[in-house]
Amino acid sequence: MRDKYRMVFSGSGGQGIITAAVIISEAAVLYENLNAVQTQSYGPAARGGSSRSDVIISKSEIFFPKVIQPNTLICLTQAAYNEFSGIVRPGGILITDSKYVSIEKKVDADQIEIPIYDTVKKEIGNPVVFNICLLGVIIKIKQIVKKESIIKVMEQRIPAGFLNMNIDAIELGMSMTSAIKNEI
Repeated sequence: MRDKYRMVFSGSGGQGIITAAVIISEAAVLYENLNAVQTQSYGPAARGGSSRSDVIISKSEIFFPKVIQPNTLICLTQAAYNEFSGIVRPGGILITDSKYVSIEKKVDADQIEIPIYDTVKKEIGNPVVFNICLLGVIIKIKQIVKKESIIKVMEQRIPAGFLNMNIDAIELGMSMTSAIKNEI
């Protein structure tokens, strides 16, 4: 792992952006012996309004909780992409869901379009785990935390009846990245 990861999760309320950010942050702190900070902001409408969560995961101390230039930017709506695509660090990664986002701008980052929502709907049948599948994509590409650490956090946060579906979603997300180079 590099010394510090700066991520911005963005989309709309109801997509589970903030939950995904909390889970990866807790996994880093509780099970990977790393430092993490997670902040969030969302629009006036809880569902459907804009949503953003900043996550910093580091081996060293974290002195400022906001992410100015993320190494990894996730945009799950067109509005989020339009607003935030310019902030990704040069050489970073921009992940978008191909159902909701059309790439319109050229940014100095690796742009990864993945059909996360459609694949979750087809393979699992319930889009409620869209955000957890996204975590599978992120941890496979960036190798920030282990899948087992994410699962341990989910065991504490997710009702037992939904745990297996969420584990399936993590594994689905990880398998979706097989065509993406590990060097990214």
